[in-house]
Amino acid sequence: MRLTEFWSRMEAALGDGYARYWASAHVLGELGDRTVEEALGAGVPAKDVWRAVWRELDLPAKER
Repeated sequence: MRLTEFWSRMEAALGDGYARYWASAHVLGELGDRTVEEALGAGVPAKDVWRAVWRELDLPAKER
C-alpha cells in the first residue's frame, strides 16, 4: 500500500482534519505502543499500520 492510499483511507475514516491529528496523538499497542506517524517513521509498512488502525477503529470489513 502506498502512503497516498493510506492517508486517503485515514481521511475517509476520520475526516480530513482529524486524521493527521489522530495519527500523531493516538498510541496503538499493536504498533509497539507507538502512534501511526511513529510506526510509519520507523519503517512499519503502511499496509500493516492500516490493519492496526482498522482494528483499533473497528471499521467495517469492506474498508480493510
